[in-house]
Amino acid sequence: MPTLIEIAHEQGATDERAIAHLGALVSEWGMLADFCFADMLLYLPTADKKWIVAAQVRAATGQTLYDSDLVGLGADLIEQAMLDQAFNSQKVVTGAIQVESQQDPVSLMAIPVRCDDRVIAVLTREWSTRSGRKPGQLERTYLTIFDEFTKMISTGLFPFEGRVADATVAPRVGDGVIVLDADARVRYASPNAVSAMHRVGVSTNAVGQSLAELGVAQTAARNAYERREPVVEEFEQTAEVTLLTRTIPTLKRVGGQLVVTGGVVLLRDVSELRRRDRLLLTKDATIREIHHRVKNNLQTISSLLRLQARRLQSEEAVSAIAESVRRIRTIALVHETLSHEAGEDISFVEIVRPLLRLVEEGLQSSDRPVKFSVDGDGGRLPATIATPLSVVILELLQNAVDHGFPEGSAGGAVLVNLSHDDKLLTIRVTDNGRGLSNDFDIGKATGLGLSIVRTLVTTELAGTISMRSALVDDSVGELQISTNGAGTVVDLKIPFIGE
Repeated sequence: MPTLIEIAHEQGATDERAIAHLGALVSEWGMLADFCFADMLLYLPTADKKWIVAAQVRAATGQTLYDSDLVGLGADLIEQAMLDQAFNSQKVVTGAIQVESQQDPVSLMAIPVRCDDRVIAVLTREWSTRSGRKPGQLERTYLTIFDEFTKMISTGLFPFEGRVADATVAPRVGDGVIVLDADARVRYASPNAVSAMHRVGVSTNAVGQSLAELGVAQTAARNAYERREPVVEEFEQTAEVTLLTRTIPTLKRVGGQLVVTGGVVLLRDVSELRRRDRLLLTKDATIREIHHRVKNNLQTISSLLRLQARRLQSEEAVSAIAESVRRIRTIALVHETLSHEAGEDISFVEIVRPLLRLVEEGLQSSDRPVKFSVDGDGGRLPATIATPLSVVILELLQNAVDHGFPEGSAGGAVLVNLSHDDKLLTIRVTDNGRGLSNDFDIGKATGLGLSIVRTLVTTELAGTISMRSALVDDSVGELQISTNGAGTVVDLKIPFIGE
Protein backbone atom coordinates (compact mmCIF):
# COMPACT_ATOMS: atom_id res chain seq x y z
CA MET A 1 0.00 0.00 0.00
CA PRO A 2 1.61 3.32 -1.06
CA THR A 3 2.20 5.97 1.60
CA LEU A 4 1.11 9.59 1.51
CA ILE A 5 4.64 10.71 0.66
CA GLU A 6 4.98 8.13 -2.13
CA ILE A 7 1.65 9.15 -3.69
CA ALA A 8 2.57 12.85 -3.44
CA HIS A 9 5.88 12.25 -5.20
CA GLU A 10 4.22 10.09 -7.87
CA GLN A 11 1.90 13.00 -8.67
CA GLY A 12 4.84 15.35 -9.09
CA ALA A 13 4.59 17.10 -5.72
CA THR A 14 8.09 18.27 -4.78
CA ASP A 15 7.29 20.95 -2.21
CA GLU A 16 8.62 19.33 0.96
CA ARG A 17 6.94 21.92 3.18
CA ALA A 18 3.54 21.12 1.67
CA ILE A 19 4.17 17.37 2.03
CA ALA A 20 5.20 17.88 5.67
CA HIS A 21 2.01 19.91 6.24
CA LEU A 22 -0.10 17.04 4.87
CA GLY A 23 1.82 14.52 6.99
CA ALA A 24 1.11 16.58 10.10
CA LEU A 25 -2.57 16.75 9.15
CA VAL A 26 -2.79 12.99 8.74
CA SER A 27 -1.10 12.47 12.13
CA GLU A 28 -3.85 14.57 13.75
CA TRP A 29 -6.96 13.66 11.81
CA GLY A 30 -8.00 10.68 13.90
CA MET A 31 -9.20 13.31 16.37
CA LEU A 32 -11.06 15.16 13.60
CA ALA A 33 -12.81 11.99 12.44
CA ASP A 34 -13.89 11.26 16.00
CA PHE A 35 -15.32 14.75 16.41
CA CYS A 36 -17.35 14.52 13.19
CA PHE A 37 -18.40 10.84 13.55
CA ALA A 38 -17.44 10.19 9.91
CA ASP A 39 -14.94 8.76 7.45
CA MET A 40 -12.36 11.21 6.16
CA LEU A 41 -10.36 11.04 2.94
CA LEU A 42 -7.43 13.16 1.81
CA TYR A 43 -7.42 13.87 -1.93
CA LEU A 44 -4.39 15.09 -3.89
CA PRO A 45 -4.57 16.59 -7.41
CA THR A 46 -3.01 14.45 -10.12
CA ALA A 47 -0.93 15.51 -13.09
CA ASP A 48 -3.94 15.02 -15.43
CA LYS A 49 -6.12 17.33 -13.28
CA LYS A 50 -8.00 14.57 -11.52
CA TRP A 51 -7.99 13.50 -7.87
CA ILE A 52 -6.51 10.52 -6.02
CA VAL A 53 -7.08 9.32 -2.45
CA ALA A 54 -3.76 9.71 -0.61
CA ALA A 55 -4.93 8.76 2.91
CA GLN A 56 -8.01 7.51 4.72
CA VAL A 57 -9.19 7.42 8.33
CA ARG A 58 -12.26 5.99 10.05
CA ALA A 59 -13.89 7.43 13.15
CA ALA A 60 -13.80 5.51 16.41
CA THR A 61 -17.07 7.25 17.35
CA GLY A 62 -19.17 6.35 14.32
CA GLN A 63 -19.98 3.71 11.72
CA THR A 64 -17.75 3.57 8.64
CA LEU A 65 -19.08 3.72 5.10
CA TYR A 66 -16.10 1.90 3.62
CA ASP A 67 -15.02 -1.60 4.57
CA SER A 68 -12.20 -1.52 2.00
CA ASP A 69 -9.17 0.74 1.76
CA LEU A 70 -9.57 3.50 -0.83
CA VAL A 71 -5.97 4.76 -0.84
CA GLY A 72 -4.68 4.97 -4.40
CA LEU A 73 -8.14 5.13 -6.01
CA GLY A 74 -9.41 8.10 -8.03
CA ALA A 75 -12.49 10.27 -7.51
CA ASP A 76 -15.59 9.76 -9.69
CA LEU A 77 -17.13 12.58 -11.74
CA ILE A 78 -19.47 13.85 -8.99
CA GLU A 79 -16.73 13.80 -6.38
CA GLN A 80 -14.31 15.45 -8.78
CA ALA A 81 -16.69 18.34 -9.42
CA MET A 82 -17.01 19.04 -5.67
CA LEU A 83 -13.26 18.67 -5.09
CA ASP A 84 -12.51 21.06 -7.97
CA GLN A 85 -14.97 23.58 -6.57
CA ALA A 86 -13.46 23.46 -3.07
CA PHE A 87 -9.93 23.65 -4.46
CA ASN A 88 -10.60 26.57 -6.82
CA SER A 89 -12.92 28.60 -4.57
CA GLN A 90 -10.80 27.87 -1.46
CA LYS A 91 -14.06 27.44 0.48
CA VAL A 92 -15.83 24.51 2.12
CA VAL A 93 -18.26 22.79 -0.27
CA THR A 94 -21.04 20.37 0.70
CA GLY A 95 -23.10 18.02 -1.43
CA ALA A 96 -24.15 14.40 -1.90
CA ILE A 97 -22.48 11.42 -3.57
CA GLN A 98 -23.41 7.81 -4.20
CA VAL A 99 -21.53 5.06 -2.35
CA GLU A 100 -21.81 1.45 -3.52
CA SER A 101 -22.46 0.05 -0.03
CA GLN A 102 -25.23 2.57 0.74
CA GLN A 103 -28.74 2.66 -0.72
CA ASP A 104 -29.30 6.37 -0.03
CA PRO A 105 -27.03 9.23 -1.11
CA VAL A 106 -24.11 9.99 1.22
CA SER A 107 -23.28 13.49 2.44
CA LEU A 108 -19.87 14.88 1.55
CA MET A 109 -18.07 17.95 2.86
CA ALA A 110 -14.99 19.06 0.87
CA ILE A 111 -12.53 21.16 2.90
CA PRO A 112 -9.64 22.93 1.15
CA VAL A 113 -6.31 22.28 2.86
CA ARG A 114 -4.23 25.46 2.88
CA CYS A 115 -0.49 25.66 3.40
CA ASP A 116 0.93 29.18 3.53
CA ASP A 117 -0.82 31.09 0.75
CA ARG A 118 -2.16 28.26 -1.42
CA VAL A 119 -4.46 25.25 -1.34
CA ILE A 120 -2.51 22.00 -1.69
CA ALA A 121 -5.17 19.30 -1.19
CA VAL A 122 -8.81 18.68 -0.29
CA LEU A 123 -10.00 16.87 2.83
CA THR A 124 -13.44 15.26 2.75
CA ARG A 125 -15.85 14.26 5.46
CA GLU A 126 -18.25 11.55 4.28
CA TRP A 127 -21.22 10.30 6.30
CA SER A 128 -24.70 8.85 6.06
CA THR A 129 -27.56 10.64 7.82
CA ARG A 130 -29.53 7.38 7.91
CA SER A 131 -26.88 5.27 9.67
CA GLY A 132 -25.27 8.11 11.63
CA ARG A 133 -25.66 8.85 15.34
CA LYS A 134 -28.79 10.56 16.57
CA PRO A 135 -28.03 14.19 17.42
CA GLY A 136 -27.81 15.04 21.10
CA GLN A 137 -25.85 17.57 23.14
CA LEU A 138 -22.61 15.61 22.80
CA GLU A 139 -23.04 15.17 19.04
CA ARG A 140 -23.92 18.83 18.49
CA THR A 141 -20.97 19.99 20.58
CA TYR A 142 -18.51 17.70 18.80
CA LEU A 143 -19.71 18.87 15.37
CA THR A 144 -19.28 22.47 16.49
CA ILE A 145 -15.70 21.66 17.48
CA PHE A 146 -15.16 20.03 14.10
CA ASP A 147 -16.47 23.16 12.36
CA GLU A 148 -13.86 25.21 14.23
CA PHE A 149 -11.08 22.93 13.04
CA THR A 150 -12.53 23.02 9.51
CA LYS A 151 -12.11 26.79 9.46
CA MET A 152 -8.56 26.43 10.73
CA ILE A 153 -7.69 23.87 8.03
CA SER A 154 -9.06 26.05 5.26
CA THR A 155 -7.11 29.08 6.50
CA GLY A 156 -3.85 27.22 7.09
CA LEU A 157 -3.94 27.33 10.91
CA PHE A 158 -4.28 23.56 11.36
CA PRO A 159 -2.25 21.41 11.74
CA PHE A 160 -0.05 23.44 14.04
CA GLU A 161 3.52 24.33 13.16
CA GLY A 162 6.64 24.27 15.27
CA ARG A 163 7.14 22.35 18.48
CA VAL A 164 3.88 20.50 18.64
CA ALA A 165 2.94 17.88 21.24
CA ASP A 166 3.07 14.27 20.11
CA ALA A 167 -0.51 13.27 19.27
CA THR A 168 0.32 9.55 19.30
CA VAL A 169 0.65 9.47 23.10
CA ALA A 170 -2.24 11.84 23.78
CA PRO A 171 -5.78 10.95 24.88
CA ARG A 172 -8.42 10.30 22.24
CA VAL A 173 -11.82 11.95 21.91
CA GLY A 174 -13.52 8.91 23.42
CA ASP A 175 -11.46 9.24 26.61
CA GLY A 176 -13.08 12.55 27.59
CA VAL A 177 -13.53 16.07 26.18
CA ILE A 178 -13.76 19.46 27.88
CA VAL A 179 -14.65 22.44 25.69
CA LEU A 180 -13.28 25.83 26.77
CA ASP A 181 -14.11 29.40 25.81
CA ALA A 182 -11.55 32.13 25.13
CA ASP A 183 -11.13 32.70 28.89
CA ALA A 184 -10.48 29.00 29.58
CA ARG A 185 -13.87 28.54 31.20
CA VAL A 186 -15.70 25.26 30.70
CA ARG A 187 -18.49 25.37 28.12
CA TYR A 188 -19.06 21.62 28.00
CA ALA A 189 -17.73 18.40 29.53
CA SER A 190 -18.43 14.99 28.00
CA PRO A 191 -19.72 12.18 30.25
CA ASN A 192 -16.31 10.47 30.25
CA ALA A 193 -14.63 13.75 31.18
CA VAL A 194 -17.11 14.22 34.03
CA SER A 195 -16.32 10.71 35.29
CA ALA A 196 -12.57 11.42 35.15
CA MET A 197 -13.03 14.64 37.12
CA HIS A 198 -15.17 12.84 39.70
CA ARG A 199 -12.25 10.48 40.33
CA VAL A 200 -10.07 13.46 41.24
CA GLY A 201 -12.67 14.93 43.57
CA VAL A 202 -14.43 17.40 41.25
CA SER A 203 -18.10 16.62 41.86
CA THR A 204 -19.65 20.03 41.12
CA ASN A 205 -21.01 21.09 37.73
CA ALA A 206 -17.94 22.16 35.78
CA VAL A 207 -19.78 24.31 33.20
CA GLY A 208 -19.05 28.00 33.70
CA GLN A 209 -16.03 27.42 35.93
CA SER A 210 -12.40 27.91 34.97
CA LEU A 211 -9.91 25.07 35.04
CA ALA A 212 -8.06 26.90 37.81
CA GLU A 213 -11.22 26.84 39.94
CA LEU A 214 -11.65 23.14 39.22
CA GLY A 215 -7.98 22.43 39.89
CA VAL A 216 -7.63 20.42 36.68
CA ALA A 217 -5.12 21.01 33.85
CA GLN A 218 -5.00 24.78 34.33
CA THR A 219 -1.25 24.90 33.62
CA ALA A 220 -1.61 23.03 30.32
CA ALA A 221 -4.47 25.31 29.20
CA ARG A 222 -2.53 28.45 30.06
CA ASN A 223 0.54 27.22 28.17
CA ALA A 224 -1.54 26.17 25.15
CA TYR A 225 -3.30 29.56 24.99
CA GLU A 226 -0.08 31.51 25.41
CA ARG A 227 1.95 29.45 22.91
CA ARG A 228 -1.01 28.95 20.56
CA GLU A 229 -0.21 25.28 20.07
CA PRO A 230 -1.25 21.94 21.65
CA VAL A 231 0.23 20.98 25.01
CA VAL A 232 0.33 17.47 26.49
CA GLU A 233 0.80 17.24 30.24
CA GLU A 234 0.34 14.61 32.89
CA PHE A 235 -0.95 15.48 36.35
CA GLU A 236 -0.86 13.49 39.54
CA GLN A 237 -4.05 14.98 40.93
CA THR A 238 -3.90 12.73 44.01
CA ALA A 239 -1.65 9.96 45.26
CA GLU A 240 -3.91 7.46 43.49
CA VAL A 241 -5.16 9.36 40.41
CA THR A 242 -3.15 10.51 37.40
CA LEU A 243 -4.66 12.39 34.45
CA LEU A 244 -3.12 12.73 31.00
CA THR A 245 -4.38 15.80 29.14
CA ARG A 246 -3.94 17.37 25.72
CA THR A 247 -5.09 20.95 25.39
CA ILE A 248 -5.63 22.26 21.85
CA PRO A 249 -6.42 25.95 21.27
CA THR A 250 -8.81 26.98 18.50
CA LEU A 251 -7.53 29.97 16.56
CA LYS A 252 -8.56 32.54 14.00
CA ARG A 253 -6.68 35.34 12.32
CA VAL A 254 -7.88 38.88 13.06
CA GLY A 255 -6.05 41.75 11.42
CA GLY A 256 -2.93 39.67 10.90
CA GLN A 257 -2.91 38.50 14.54
CA LEU A 258 -3.72 35.02 15.84
CA VAL A 259 -6.54 35.14 18.36
CA VAL A 260 -7.51 32.26 20.65
CA THR A 261 -11.25 31.70 20.38
CA GLY A 262 -11.40 28.74 22.74
CA GLY A 263 -9.89 25.34 23.30
CA VAL A 264 -10.44 21.63 23.61
CA VAL A 265 -9.05 19.50 26.43
CA LEU A 266 -8.82 15.77 25.83
CA LEU A 267 -8.24 13.95 29.10
CA ARG A 268 -7.73 10.37 30.13
CA ASP A 269 -7.42 8.68 33.49
CA VAL A 270 -4.08 6.83 33.32
CA SER A 271 -3.91 5.93 37.00
CA GLU A 272 -3.88 2.19 36.36
CA LEU A 273 -1.19 2.51 33.67
CA ARG A 274 1.05 4.55 35.95
CA ARG A 275 0.47 2.13 38.80
CA ARG A 276 1.66 -0.67 36.54
CA ASP A 277 4.63 1.43 35.47
CA ARG A 278 5.61 1.92 39.10
CA LEU A 279 5.27 -1.79 39.73
CA LEU A 280 7.49 -2.53 36.73
CA LEU A 281 10.08 -0.05 37.95
CA THR A 282 10.00 -1.64 41.38
CA LYS A 283 10.32 -5.09 39.84
CA ASP A 284 13.20 -3.95 37.64
CA ALA A 285 15.00 -2.42 40.64
CA THR A 286 14.46 -5.64 42.60
CA ILE A 287 15.87 -7.79 39.78
CA ARG A 288 18.93 -5.56 39.49
CA GLU A 289 19.46 -5.74 43.25
CA ILE A 290 19.30 -9.56 43.03
CA HIS A 291 21.95 -9.55 40.29
CA HIS A 292 24.09 -7.26 42.45
CA ARG A 293 23.81 -9.59 45.43
CA VAL A 294 24.55 -12.68 43.32
CA LYS A 295 27.66 -10.91 42.01
CA ASN A 296 28.75 -10.13 45.58
CA ASN A 297 28.17 -13.74 46.66
CA LEU A 298 30.20 -15.03 43.73
CA GLN A 299 33.03 -12.66 44.60
CA THR A 300 32.91 -13.92 48.18
CA ILE A 301 33.22 -17.50 46.93
CA SER A 302 36.17 -16.46 44.76
CA SER A 303 37.87 -14.89 47.78
CA LEU A 304 37.33 -18.02 49.88
CA LEU A 305 38.81 -20.19 47.13
CA ARG A 306 41.86 -17.95 46.83
CA LEU A 307 42.36 -18.18 50.60
CA GLN A 308 42.13 -21.96 50.34
CA ALA A 309 44.66 -21.99 47.50
CA ARG A 310 47.25 -20.24 49.68
CA ARG A 311 47.22 -23.18 52.10
CA LEU A 312 47.74 -25.81 49.41
CA GLN A 313 51.15 -27.28 48.53
CA SER A 314 50.20 -29.04 45.31
CA GLU A 315 50.77 -26.89 42.23
CA GLU A 316 48.12 -28.87 40.35
CA ALA A 317 45.54 -28.12 43.06
CA VAL A 318 46.48 -24.43 43.13
CA SER A 319 46.14 -24.27 39.32
CA ALA A 320 42.74 -25.99 39.41
CA ILE A 321 41.45 -23.55 42.02
CA ALA A 322 42.77 -20.60 39.98
CA GLU A 323 40.84 -21.84 36.96
CA SER A 324 37.70 -22.23 39.06
CA VAL A 325 38.13 -18.69 40.41
CA ARG A 326 38.34 -17.32 36.86
CA ARG A 327 35.15 -19.18 35.87
CA ILE A 328 33.30 -17.86 38.89
CA ARG A 329 34.50 -14.30 38.23
CA THR A 330 33.31 -14.64 34.63
CA ILE A 331 29.78 -15.47 35.78
CA ALA A 332 30.02 -12.61 38.29
CA LEU A 333 30.83 -10.25 35.40
CA VAL A 334 27.51 -11.08 33.76
CA HIS A 335 25.56 -10.42 36.95
CA GLU A 336 27.47 -7.19 37.57
CA THR A 337 26.55 -5.90 34.11
CA LEU A 338 22.92 -6.94 34.55
CA SER A 339 22.82 -5.08 37.86
CA HIS A 340 23.46 -1.84 35.95
CA GLU A 341 21.10 -2.41 33.01
CA ALA A 342 17.32 -2.34 32.82
CA GLY A 343 15.67 -5.56 31.73
CA GLU A 344 17.03 -9.05 31.36
CA ASP A 345 18.97 -8.45 28.15
CA ILE A 346 22.59 -7.40 28.08
CA SER A 347 24.97 -5.89 25.53
CA PHE A 348 27.31 -8.82 25.01
CA VAL A 349 30.33 -6.77 23.99
CA GLU A 350 30.15 -5.10 27.42
CA ILE A 351 30.77 -8.56 28.90
CA VAL A 352 33.58 -9.51 26.53
CA ARG A 353 35.69 -6.39 27.19
CA PRO A 354 36.06 -6.91 30.98
CA LEU A 355 36.46 -10.62 30.30
CA LEU A 356 39.57 -9.88 28.24
CA ARG A 357 40.93 -7.75 31.09
CA LEU A 358 40.24 -10.59 33.50
CA VAL A 359 42.22 -13.02 31.35
CA GLU A 360 45.06 -10.51 30.97
CA GLU A 361 45.28 -10.13 34.74
CA GLY A 362 45.22 -13.86 35.40
CA LEU A 363 47.29 -15.28 32.54
CA GLN A 364 49.46 -12.44 31.25
CA SER A 365 53.15 -12.51 32.17
CA SER A 366 56.34 -10.84 31.07
CA ASP A 367 57.59 -14.24 29.87
CA ARG A 368 54.79 -14.44 27.27
CA PRO A 369 53.24 -11.02 26.50
CA VAL A 370 49.88 -11.55 24.81
CA LYS A 371 47.67 -8.73 23.53
CA PHE A 372 43.90 -9.32 23.71
CA SER A 373 41.37 -7.33 21.66
CA VAL A 374 37.73 -7.49 20.62
CA ASP A 375 36.13 -6.41 17.37
CA GLY A 376 32.45 -6.14 16.34
CA ASP A 377 29.22 -6.26 18.28
CA GLY A 378 27.32 -9.30 19.48
CA GLY A 379 24.04 -7.46 19.99
CA ARG A 380 21.94 -7.82 23.13
CA LEU A 381 21.51 -11.27 24.63
CA PRO A 382 19.37 -12.63 27.45
CA ALA A 383 21.27 -13.59 30.60
CA THR A 384 20.48 -17.27 29.98
CA ILE A 385 22.60 -17.08 26.80
CA ALA A 386 25.22 -14.54 27.91
CA THR A 387 26.28 -16.48 31.01
CA PRO A 388 27.28 -19.82 29.41
CA LEU A 389 28.67 -17.98 26.38
CA SER A 390 30.94 -15.91 28.63
CA VAL A 391 32.26 -19.09 30.21
CA VAL A 392 32.89 -20.50 26.73
CA ILE A 393 34.92 -17.46 25.67
CA LEU A 394 36.90 -17.54 28.92
CA GLU A 395 37.83 -21.19 28.31
CA LEU A 396 38.83 -20.45 24.71
CA LEU A 397 40.99 -17.52 25.76
CA GLN A 398 42.63 -19.56 28.48
CA ASN A 399 43.17 -22.43 26.04
CA ALA A 400 44.72 -20.01 23.52
CA VAL A 401 47.21 -18.76 26.12
CA ASP A 402 48.04 -22.14 27.66
CA HIS A 403 48.52 -24.03 24.39
CA GLY A 404 49.34 -21.25 21.92
CA PHE A 405 51.78 -19.26 24.01
CA PRO A 406 53.64 -21.52 26.49
CA GLU A 407 55.98 -20.03 29.10
CA GLY A 408 59.07 -18.64 27.46
CA SER A 409 57.44 -18.05 24.07
CA ALA A 410 57.62 -14.70 22.27
CA GLY A 411 53.93 -14.06 22.95
CA GLY A 412 51.49 -12.74 20.37
CA ALA A 413 47.89 -11.62 19.97
CA VAL A 414 44.38 -12.98 20.46
CA LEU A 415 41.36 -11.42 18.71
CA VAL A 416 37.70 -12.02 19.57
CA ASN A 417 35.43 -11.08 16.66
CA LEU A 418 31.66 -10.72 17.22
CA SER A 419 29.00 -10.46 14.52
CA HIS A 420 25.31 -11.22 14.23
CA ASP A 421 22.27 -11.05 12.00
CA ASP A 422 18.61 -11.75 12.66
CA LYS A 423 19.18 -15.47 13.12
CA LEU A 424 22.79 -16.20 14.04
CA LEU A 425 25.47 -14.97 16.44
CA THR A 426 28.97 -15.70 15.16
CA ILE A 427 32.04 -15.57 17.39
CA ARG A 428 35.58 -16.12 16.13
CA VAL A 429 38.56 -16.42 18.47
CA THR A 430 41.86 -16.21 16.57
CA ASP A 431 45.41 -16.37 17.92
CA ASN A 432 48.84 -16.44 16.28
CA GLY A 433 50.32 -18.94 18.70
CA ARG A 434 51.95 -22.24 17.87
CA GLY A 435 48.81 -23.71 16.32
CA LEU A 436 47.17 -27.14 16.34
CA SER A 437 48.77 -30.53 15.94
CA ASN A 438 48.08 -32.36 12.68
CA ASP A 439 45.92 -35.00 14.36
CA PHE A 440 43.85 -32.59 16.49
CA ASP A 441 40.10 -33.34 16.65
CA ILE A 442 37.94 -31.22 18.96
CA GLY A 443 35.43 -34.06 19.17
CA LYS A 444 38.11 -36.23 20.81
CA ALA A 445 39.65 -33.54 23.03
CA THR A 446 39.76 -34.68 26.66
CA GLY A 447 40.98 -31.50 28.36
CA LEU A 448 38.58 -30.01 30.91
CA GLY A 449 38.47 -26.59 29.24
CA LEU A 450 37.54 -27.83 25.76
CA SER A 451 35.13 -30.37 27.25
CA ILE A 452 33.31 -27.51 29.01
CA VAL A 453 33.27 -25.50 25.78
CA ARG A 454 31.97 -28.38 23.67
CA THR A 455 29.24 -29.25 26.17
CA LEU A 456 28.01 -25.69 26.67
CA VAL A 457 28.01 -24.81 22.96
CA THR A 458 26.35 -27.93 21.59
CA THR A 459 24.00 -28.72 24.47
CA GLU A 460 23.04 -25.58 26.36
CA LEU A 461 23.42 -23.06 23.51
CA ALA A 462 22.33 -25.37 20.66
CA GLY A 463 25.21 -24.09 18.57
CA THR A 464 28.22 -25.44 16.67
CA ILE A 465 31.98 -25.16 17.21
CA SER A 466 34.92 -25.79 14.90
CA MET A 467 38.68 -25.37 15.29
CA ARG A 468 41.27 -25.12 12.51
CA SER A 469 44.76 -23.89 11.87
CA ALA A 470 45.01 -20.22 11.02
CA LEU A 471 45.79 -18.94 7.51
CA VAL A 472 47.63 -15.84 6.42
CA ASP A 473 44.25 -14.45 5.26
CA ASP A 474 43.06 -14.52 8.89
CA SER A 475 45.47 -11.68 9.76
CA VAL A 476 43.71 -8.63 11.21
CA GLY A 477 45.54 -5.53 12.46
CA GLU A 478 48.07 -6.53 15.11
CA LEU A 479 47.07 -10.17 14.76
CA GLN A 480 49.43 -11.34 12.01
CA ILE A 481 49.49 -15.00 10.99
CA SER A 482 52.83 -16.33 9.78
CA THR A 483 53.26 -18.39 6.63
CA ASN A 484 54.29 -21.53 8.54
CA GLY A 485 50.71 -22.26 9.62
CA ALA A 486 51.12 -21.12 13.24
CA GLY A 487 47.89 -19.93 14.86
CA THR A 488 44.42 -21.23 15.65
CA VAL A 489 40.91 -20.15 14.64
CA VAL A 490 37.86 -21.19 16.68
CA ASP A 491 34.44 -20.50 15.14
CA LEU A 492 31.23 -20.53 17.20
CA LYS A 493 27.78 -20.23 15.67
CA ILE A 494 24.92 -19.69 18.11
CA PRO A 495 21.23 -19.27 17.19
CA PHE A 496 20.63 -15.56 17.74
CA ILE A 497 17.91 -14.48 20.19
CA GLY A 498 18.99 -10.91 20.86
CA GLU A 499 18.00 -7.55 19.36
